[in-house]
Amino acid sequence: MNTYAIIALICVVVVLAVLGIWWLVARRRKRRIEEQVGQVAAQVAQAGATSAGQDAGAQESQGGKVRSGRSEQGSTRNLESPESSDSRIVRLRAKLAKSPNPFGKALFAILTKDHLSESDWEDVEDTLLRADVGAEASEQLVDELRADARVTGEKDPQSVRAMLREKLLDLVETGQDRSLLASMPGAAKPSVIIMVGVNGTGKTTTAGKLARLFVADGKTVVLGAADTFRAAAADQLETWGSRVGVPVVRSEREGADPASVAFEASSRAKEEQADLLIVDTAGRLQNKANLMDELGKIRRVVEKNVPVGEVLLVLDATTGQNGMIQAKVFAQAIGITGIVLTKLDGSAKGGIVISVQRELGVPVKLVGLGEGPDDLAPFNPQSFVDGILGDE
Repeated sequence: MNTYAIIALICVVVVLAVLGIWWLVARRRKRRIEEQVGQVAAQVAQAGATSAGQDAGAQESQGGKVRSGRSEQGSTRNLESPESSDSRIVRLRAKLAKSPNPFGKALFAILTKDHLSESDWEDVEDTLLRADVGAEASEQLVDELRADARVTGEKDPQSVRAMLREKLLDLVETGQDRSLLASMPGAAKPSVIIMVGVNGTGKTTTAGKLARLFVADGKTVVLGAADTFRAAAADQLETWGSRVGVPVVRSEREGADPASVAFEASSRAKEEQADLLIVDTAGRLQNKANLMDELGKIRRVVEKNVPVGEVLLVLDATTGQNGMIQAKVFAQAIGITGIVLTKLDGSAKGGIVISVQRELGVPVKLVGLGEGPDDLAPFNPQSFVDGILGDE
């Protein structure tokens, strides 16, 4: 290597060394400034929290953190006023009647023909199957219709409608109690509802809507964001809660232990003597074994504080019979007490109400018929059947 090359190399090394020293000095100076700013900000925040008396917002335990508490519920800021249960039932019945898939209307059109041929009866069964009623229930209904004298002898439309309504009610009304424990007189406080279901069924949204439903009935609610594996779940739940002044217990860390968040939420609800605790959970069915273990753990840790009254399985009604496979997995792994059917309007087929109750042996307790914040209502068999018959 000649002399000029050596000199050039030395110059490059010197320049790099000078730049490196300058970068280190600048970085240390920036860090000192950030630390000073952080200290000042912390002092200001501490002083503000002390003067406002908002100690509830600083609680943190086992990875769960209370992000909004009683102080928010008692604030004077404008909160939304959710629609009452009775009003929802009337409105949702009307929406169901206008749905493009009221299979009762198709049945009525066939049964009011002058003469029912064998192909007409096949059309009846096909209509039921397409509506996701299920093979066993469809066969039962066809057999009962064929044996009913009113079908073969009575052609008055009103009589046929009354007969069809009676048969459908027999299939839909299982005789099981559809009321939520939290709504019953003398219910334990807090009454606990754990929401389970596959991701994408609208589980977190349903938890938020359910909180609104109870707020409309004058109940105090705490939400637990135990779906810690989906980044947006806790934020989504917090948005729902903030609209009606409901506190949300969540973790600041993505991927935190869901059971610890659920435990903190149950402690909070018990401490505040809330009427209701609603716990949202993850639904990663592709990791089935771990998910079921996780749900079992959530239930166990909550019950160390308060008993779990309800486990509601959220199903997307548009998935039809495909959703039944998912439902059975949850039903076998954790004791569900009721079903929430979301998206029952639009492309959903009302027969899923009948088949899901038969398959799982638990009643549909709530239904969602739209994207609005108050489009969730207690399931009423009479209103449901009248809706699918178009009898407004």
